[in-house]
Amino acid sequence: MLCLGIDSGTQSTKALVLDIDKGKVLALAQSAYGTIEGLPAGHVEQDPATWINAAETTVGECLEKIGDRRKEIKAIGVSAQQHGLVALDQANEPLRPAKLWSDVSAVEQCEEFNQEFGGTEGLIEKIGNPMLPGYTAPKLLWLKENEPGNFQRLTSVLLPHDYLNLWLTGERQMEFGDASGTGLLDVRSRKWCKPILEFIDPKVEAMLPPLRSSKRSAGLLRSTLREKWGLSEDALVSAGSGDNMMSAIGTGNIRTGVMTVSLGTSGTICAFSEEPVIDPKGEIAAFCDATDHWLPLTCAMNVTLATEQLRKLFDWEIAAMDERVEKVPAGAGGILFLPYLQGERTPNLPKASGVFHGLTTENMTRDFMARAVLEGVVLGLAYGLRRFKEVGIVPTELRLTGGGSKSRVWRQMVADVSGFPAVALRVTEGAALGAAIHAAWTYCEVKGKPVSLEDLIDDVVVLDKKTRVEPRKENVTFYREQLLRRIDLTKKLKTGGYL
Repeated sequence: MLCLGIDSGTQSTKALVLDIDKGKVLALAQSAYGTIEGLPAGHVEQDPATWINAAETTVGECLEKIGDRRKEIKAIGVSAQQHGLVALDQANEPLRPAKLWSDVSAVEQCEEFNQEFGGTEGLIEKIGNPMLPGYTAPKLLWLKENEPGNFQRLTSVLLPHDYLNLWLTGERQMEFGDASGTGLLDVRSRKWCKPILEFIDPKVEAMLPPLRSSKRSAGLLRSTLREKWGLSEDALVSAGSGDNMMSAIGTGNIRTGVMTVSLGTSGTICAFSEEPVIDPKGEIAAFCDATDHWLPLTCAMNVTLATEQLRKLFDWEIAAMDERVEKVPAGAGGILFLPYLQGERTPNLPKASGVFHGLTTENMTRDFMARAVLEGVVLGLAYGLRRFKEVGIVPTELRLTGGGSKSRVWRQMVADVSGFPAVALRVTEGAALGAAIHAAWTYCEVKGKPVSLEDLIDDVVVLDKKTRVEPRKENVTFYREQLLRRIDLTKKLKTGGYL
């Protein structure tokens, strides 16, 4: 059986075809795009049509590569960037561009939630999470307060992966995993939190799609696409989920002890849990996963976003940047970089900006600054990992996915900074792979021939042993001190009103 996985990200969409029986990826395609330019600071938006066009392009390329075997595709799964607000009218057409996870324009609306529900403590009691600007709920309140005309016409609220499922099936629905990142769901009960909904507007509950198990099918692929792509009549679409939920599956993170580190535009660290993990500080997001369990997660907003800015600034290829960074000693000659280019989520600093600290005439060179940028983003992830340890979640190894996982320099730095072994996967596109595996699992369940997700993952998710790196003890000690310096610097700048 063949399965199609689609991962719709912030910078590109990737699609792959997986032979689930042989555990082999037969085709892979990618289509890049950007966000809407010229918006005010803090606003990050995309036209949902961009996702559809990119999905059609990448799926078409994959189908072209496998030729007549396309009729063997039985299931399709979608992964997509979390939290985005897709506002639809009565005809299920977007009212406006989608506000993305990295859009921090709803800071004032988060404060309104804090005032109403008793701040972080009160919100965690209600929904298991604080209210952050990246989440969907404050964006929805922002829409009501800033674009009342659009809010009046608003009929349906979806997330990016739900919108793609609507395109694929014609059905409007939402599953527990992605829904848990909206700020509208009580993650403990997996039910909408009515006080939150009513605070935004009494009409909001009717705007939300049916809420369902992540293990259910979203429906059959609609006939127009089935005929266009030449797929079989029983090709179905799984519920899918957010990119972090699918990356967890695509990296085999469905058991305790395994932890996934995603090195993409943003960076996330997530683990598997049989029970909700509610962080009283709110720094670990209490999300649901795509298997009807839970996915405690921390997020750093600026990872490859920062390194890509650096590459553009110095006009370097990726390999050249890695080579230069590797030659610079740990610590970058005393430079400490705070990579808050688009604000930050962990710690919650939505209005922050980036900082180079410790520049001298000796270290103010491209190579030293490049090393500082890379160290800065990895230390940002280490901040989240430190909080995981504080709540009792300690990994045995880190499984890396996303673009940064392809770099030996990144992998070694993650191991050194974290103090844990790090390894990449043979298929580095963990979210697309997870979407395909999840689709296969759903298909078998729907057809009355259930299979173990663990067995599917063991057959398909393969560690690339050549990429495995062990932490270097001398660097582990050094970076532990660097992290404390980074935390102290951030705290002092924030207290002084500079972040």
